[in-house]
Amino acid sequence: MTSSTLDEQFQLQFWGVRGSIACPGAATLRYGGNTPCLEVRVGGQRLIFDAGTGIRLLGQQISTTEKVTGHIFFSHSHWDHIQGFPFFAPAFQAGNRFDIYGGIRSDSPSIEQRLNHQMMDPNFPVPLNIMAAELHFHNLQMGEVVQLGEVQVEIGQLNHPGGAYGYRVSWQGRSIAYVTDTEHYPDRLDANVLQLAQEADIFIYDCTYTDVEYHDPASSKVGWGHSTWQEGVRLAIAAQAKELVIFHHDPSHDDQFMDQVGQEAAQLFPRVTVAQEGMVFDLLANSYAVAKI
Repeated sequence: MTSSTLDEQFQLQFWGVRGSIACPGAATLRYGGNTPCLEVRVGGQRLIFDAGTGIRLLGQQISTTEKVTGHIFFSHSHWDHIQGFPFFAPAFQAGNRFDIYGGIRSDSPSIEQRLNHQMMDPNFPVPLNIMAAELHFHNLQMGEVVQLGEVQVEIGQLNHPGGAYGYRVSWQGRSIAYVTDTEHYPDRLDANVLQLAQEADIFIYDCTYTDVEYHDPASSKVGWGHSTWQEGVRLAIAAQAKELVIFHHDPSHDDQFMDQVGQEAAQLFPRVTVAQEGMVFDLLANSYAVAKI
C-alpha cells in the first residue's frame, strides 16, 4: 500500500484478537485464534499495536517490492503480545524502517531488551540483530504524546500485573482507543481508561471474561489483570464512545460463546462489535467489514 493511499484513509484492521495463548482450530475459526495485533492506516502512517501471533499474517500482506515504514506500539511485553515479532517478515528486509515504542516502567528492561531476550538462546535460533530493517526503539513515559505528522498517539497507564499502556490515536477529529490487558476496579470506573475512550469513534477494550467468570468463587479471575465485557459496556456508556469493540477473547471462549457475548452486549449498548481476525473498520466511511486473511 503506497503512502499516498495511506494519506487518504483512517482504517483499522484486526490481525489477532485472542488473549493469553493462540488457539487455532475449528471452534475458533470465525473469530480467530491469533494473539493481539492491530494495524491502523491513517494520515500517511502505518501504526501497529502489539505483535502477537497475528503480526505474522500482517507481515505476509505488506509489500515486498517497496520500502516499508511503520510504527509498532507495544501495550506491554507479556508473551502473547510479543511472540509474533520474530516472525514479522518485513523486519528482515533491508531498506524497511520500523520505529518501536514501549516501556511501562523506568526500572524495568526496555522494549528493545525485552524483544532481544525473546530471541536469545534457548528461546529462538537467531538473535534480534539478524533483522535487516532499520529498527529504532523508543521508551515511552507516562503522559507522553507521540506526534506522527498530523496523527497523534496518546498514552495512558493501565491496571495490569507488571504494568501496561493503553493508546488513543487521533486524526482530523476522529479517534480510536486501544485498551487491552487491564483490570477494572471494584468501586469505580478507571479514570485513565475513561480519558482514552472519551467520545472515541472506536473503543477497543479487554473483555476477556464475563462478570460471572470474573467473580466465580471456584475459579475467580480477580487479580489476573483482565476485565469483562460488562465493564466494557459501562465504560463505553460513561465515555460516550461511539462503538465498543470486544477484544482479547479468552482462549476457552469458542465461536458460539463469542456469538452469545455479542448478543448480550448488544442488548445493553446499541453499537457493539466482537472483534474478528480480518475485520476492517473504515472511520471515514463509518463502516466495517470482515475480510479473509
